[in-house]
Amino acid sequence: MTENANDPRIVRTMHMLREALLELMEEQGFERITVKDITSKAGLNRGTFYLHYTDKFDLLDRITEEMMQGLREIAQTFDPLDLVLHESQDTPFPFSVRLFEYFGEHARFFSVMLGPKGDPAFSSKFKEFMQVHLLDKFNEFHHSEDRVPVPWDYLMAYLISAHLGIVQHWLEQGRDHTPWEMALMFTRMTQLSPIQSAGLKK
Repeated sequence: MTENANDPRIVRTMHMLREALLELMEEQGFERITVKDITSKAGLNRGTFYLHYTDKFDLLDRITEEMMQGLREIAQTFDPLDLVLHESQDTPFPFSVRLFEYFGEHARFFSVMLGPKGDPAFSSKFKEFMQVHLLDKFNEFHHSEDRVPVPWDYLMAYLISAHLGIVQHWLEQGRDHTPWEMALMFTRMTQLSPIQSAGLKK
């Protein structure tokens, strides 16, 4: 499968195959999809598919890895100290703006993969990404259990699930807020407790 990734024809072909797969997953889930289904949806022949991918699993794996690599590159810009020192509730964390912009740019992929007919393993992979590349960076500020009123691992599990839920809900609602607005909500919910965010306590 030697290919020139810069050739516009190849780029276009691979984009068509990837979009076809995501559309089919949205319709019927991954398991029932065949290579023939993908090529028919894309308007291409099976020979063209096998020039670029070995099978449907290879196609999905490579799309997923490309998306996760983009997230890892954004995560490299994350400094937990910036979040700790950020006091304004009227401006979002710059990092969170970049993150929601990325989710918005690739909304089709994340909507499908985190949706009811997506790959169940992706949610676990996404949570692992948040743990390894984001939340683990807070360990340098975590010196003693005495400073944290709940066990650290349970706090991390809560934050990971909460943040994943925010992204999923935004995508399910058709991105009814801009990335900047979502980043601001994220900032406020991070700075405030759920009770404060609900307006039940100042």
